[in-house]
Amino acid sequence: MIVRLEDESGRVGWGEVAPLPDFGTETVAEAEAALRNLGGVVEAASLADLPRRLVCARGSLAMALADLGAAGPDKEPLSSPVDYLPLAALLPAGRPALAQARLKSEVGFRTFKWKVGAADPADELALLDDLCAVLPSGSKLRLDANGAWDRRRAELWLERCADRPVEFVEQPVAAAARGSEDLLMGLAADHPTPLALDESLAGPDALNRWLGAGWPGVFVVKPSLLGDPAGALARLAKSAGDRVVFSSALETAVGARSALRIAFAWPGAARALGFGVWPLFQDSRFDGPASAPFVRAEDVSRIDAEAVWNALS
Repeated sequence: MIVRLEDESGRVGWGEVAPLPDFGTETVAEAEAALRNLGGVVEAASLADLPRRLVCARGSLAMALADLGAAGPDKEPLSSPVDYLPLAALLPAGRPALAQARLKSEVGFRTFKWKVGAADPADELALLDDLCAVLPSGSKLRLDANGAWDRRRAELWLERCADRPVEFVEQPVAAAARGSEDLLMGLAADHPTPLALDESLAGPDALNRWLGAGWPGVFVVKPSLLGDPAGALARLAKSAGDRVVFSSALETAVGARSALRIAFAWPGAARALGFGVWPLFQDSRFDGPASAPFVRAEDVSRIDAEAVWNALS
């Protein structure tokens, strides 16, 4: 759902509700009902009228208000310390990952994300070495288990990853599993391969909880799901600035623009972004920047939110 704010002078600000209910967010219907209940006029104080659990509704309104403040004919181009950022190539589960890794490496990708925990564990472990063998020298491999492992299987994988070019293992155990926080902290302490949190960061208080616990690994951050983007990012920058990977919540170009602006403004952002997800939609006007080894700040500045709005209207 696209959120469009217009002030009395005609300036427009944009936000997007891109919920992932399986992560623990609200649904589109819940977000829509809450935003409609605010009425036709909103301001920064309106955020307080939205329940904290509605992270996508809150985040979309916060981003639209922030965009409105910077909008207008005199709006400056995206200000960033870098001109471009690398993207991670998404690899399918199982043996098809080998062919895709070869193809994507030929066009310049050097960071690869492989879905694991989706097939026979023995077959996947054997494929790990085959996959590492086809990657160009200096490449990094991210493994995303989507919470599919128990402790024993996670330990087996982490032992295997220790001397391989694995940048991190993302969400090895399910966020909702009993005792998952203690288990993740224990795994992170016992193995040299870094772990990354993804699904565990869903919800209004999850980020604060993990920062308070002293999480030593990587934070995979979907800006569209932060709820309070400005506050959350300030806390992250202070405690985990170089351990943040910005990632897509499968937004349209509107949400992608907001999220990528955050990534480009991040101090010292060097890790490959998790935004290599497009094309996603039948109408290409809804897609963010095309999946390529790099995304340029110039490409983000050129995203036309009005075109998405008009296409939906």
